[in-house]
Amino acid sequence: MYSVNVNGTVPFNNKATHCVGTGRMDLALHKEYLDQLKLVQDEIGFSFIRGHGLFSKDMAIFRTYRDGDVVKDEYNFTYLDMVMDSYLSMNIRPILELGFMPKDLASGEQTVFYWKGNVTPPADYDRWANLVKATLNHLMDRYGRDDVINWPIEVWNEPNLPVFWKDADMEEYFKLYEVTVKAVKETDSEFKVGGPAICGVDDIRWLKGFLDMVSDRKLPLDFVSRHHYTSYNPNPSGHYGYIELHEPQDAFRWLERSRDIVDSYPEFKDKEIFITEFNTSYIPNATIHDTTLNAAYVAHMLSRLGDKHESYSYWTFGDIFEEWGVPFTPFHGGFGLVADGCIPKPTFWTFAFYSRLTGRGIMKNDDGVLTRRDDGSIAGVLQNPDFHGEKKSKTVEIELDGLADGEYFLLSEIVNDRFGNPLKTWHEMGEPASLNDGQKTLLRKIATPGSETSNITVTGGRATLKFGLEPNEVRYVNLLPVKRTNDRGYDYERTISQVAVPEKEE
Repeated sequence: MYSVNVNGTVPFNNKATHCVGTGRMDLALHKEYLDQLKLVQDEIGFSFIRGHGLFSKDMAIFRTYRDGDVVKDEYNFTYLDMVMDSYLSMNIRPILELGFMPKDLASGEQTVFYWKGNVTPPADYDRWANLVKATLNHLMDRYGRDDVINWPIEVWNEPNLPVFWKDADMEEYFKLYEVTVKAVKETDSEFKVGGPAICGVDDIRWLKGFLDMVSDRKLPLDFVSRHHYTSYNPNPSGHYGYIELHEPQDAFRWLERSRDIVDSYPEFKDKEIFITEFNTSYIPNATIHDTTLNAAYVAHMLSRLGDKHESYSYWTFGDIFEEWGVPFTPFHGGFGLVADGCIPKPTFWTFAFYSRLTGRGIMKNDDGVLTRRDDGSIAGVLQNPDFHGEKKSKTVEIELDGLADGEYFLLSEIVNDRFGNPLKTWHEMGEPASLNDGQKTLLRKIATPGSETSNITVTGGRATLKFGLEPNEVRYVNLLPVKRTNDRGYDYERTISQVAVPEKEE
């Protein structure tokens, strides 16, 4: 049993809704993409969105033309405006990842992904700097300086991997960062710029090398960014990948190592760290992403990620995503919180539940988090991730002290293998690759959490709450004081106890 004083405080920094990931930026021109984003924003409400491909060919921002014997650069912001207009209409703003390299500015032909993002350095760094300045100036002109300078800017994506940055050339990335950060700050010194956006490969050497370089060259650095995935190399099978998860304590220890490295530099101590991508698996066809295990594992992560990080961005909000091509089925192990067809997956509700954890923390442990809101109500998220496949239920018992005496309403919303689990129903339907309208409607209905309600009476300021959690369950709990206002003549007990009787004699 946990003993919780509702008037106390425990450290809990909830940044679960600060940022969410997306695929390449031009996917925001698709209707289904926007429908999925609207669903996410209506229920969760992220502040920022981050993805690839700002300068890739399908956004069409940069191109060259010939004027006589001279080749000149020009910029086209038509699609950029469409994307940004859509984002702002849903009250979400971008973290601007600067990349990949426009073909007409690239020094080579190496590309990544189905959509062929160029990952080579610029052939001319001055022209790259001009592109960055022109894009930022356009955004400020269109959307207002006071808004746009608060959009964080990240220099490239995972340059420590040769698939994302030619040869994983560290010195060449340092040059890119130096030129870029100077271009950004020349445009407006109040922009926040960060890097190196590394993943967990050779990350210690890269992070130390990057911080040494920034320190030695006295370059601006407003935040440090990295990525975080919690699984080993996948086992592929057909269109899918199957993974083994890291033990949670190991995953957090690796993150704490980055925090310690940053803090070891006096000039960077307490510098904000942004995790600009995180999930269980780093592949876009990992079947775990669609499961209740994913939801429970991520809930456990969210309880602690804010301890040492200013931002952590789940990769991604939706399954309109084409790194390896167009998926074959609605449940294909995509990164998204939402499956194609606007069907929420279990992890969608993990974030929806965390979005309701306002107020101050009063409990945080391996079983979950409780907060007390300004109105005195208690909210919490509890989880039972089945890390080792043991299929064990658990009971979480919480004794609350310091409550006002009286009657309370207790609500639970439940996601587990039985509730909020459309993957199970899709399997039982025969795993249709193409959903008709009726199937989509059914799966959306199945995708909603189960609910339980009850009343409890608090006497002496104390109440004991007991919750039985099934394996891989995520449960939102809300305790609110009841102010009964009975209408004249209404009696609930009489209402529910009415019965049929034999015919009466007149």
